Amino acid sequence: MLRRGPVGGRRGPGLIGAAARTAVVAGTATAVSGNVQRRQAARAQEAAPEPVAPAAPAPAPAAPAGDDSLDRLERLAALHNSGVLTDEEFAQEKRKILGG
Repeated sequence: MLRRGPVGGRRGPGLIGAAARTAVVAGTATAVSGNVQRRQAARAQEAAPEPVAPAAPAPAPAAPAGDDSLDRLERLAALHNSGVLTDEEFAQEKRKILGG
């Protein structure tokens, strides 16, 4: 005896048929998308001007040694005041900066 589905005796494509149709649609969409991306990349390369190497920036003038030491001491004091450095660590690093 034949089984009949809902109204009119027609059944849908079933699970495997739906999965196969979905795979075909997805594969076609992927292929088309890939072709579009390749074409767009090729057009972008054709339209892009030759890259020009930027000129190297001029080196900054050397700061006097005193300014560097002062900056380092200020940063060290800020670390000490915020509690990151102990009194002993602060004194030790301060001696290194001052050369003593």
